[in-house]
Amino acid sequence: MKIYNKLVRDNIPQIMVNNGASPVTRILSDEEYISELNRKILEEVHEYLESGEVEELADIEEVLRAILTFKGVNLEEFDSIRNQKVLKRGAFNKRIFLEREE
Repeated sequence: MKIYNKLVRDNIPQIMVNNGASPVTRILSDEEYISELNRKILEEVHEYLESGEVEELADIEEVLRAILTFKGVNLEEFDSIRNQKVLKRGAFNKRIFLEREE
């Protein structure tokens, strides 16, 4: 027996069945779901930091999209929020590293 206790992508249980496993799953409540999404995005960020692989960034975006959907925010709305912040505070394109204030 292998214990996972984590949020997985929708097709994972069927993939496990196809590989001869017998997964035990349940559907999370709203409170559990957002908590697990938050935990999952941290997991994916750590995986990206360890590997540096672009594929891990795709996983981060997938979790981000799930969080936005849960919060009722569509991608256009989210992009508008992002653009407003860029207009107000800038982006990260100039590679500015703030060392201190004197």
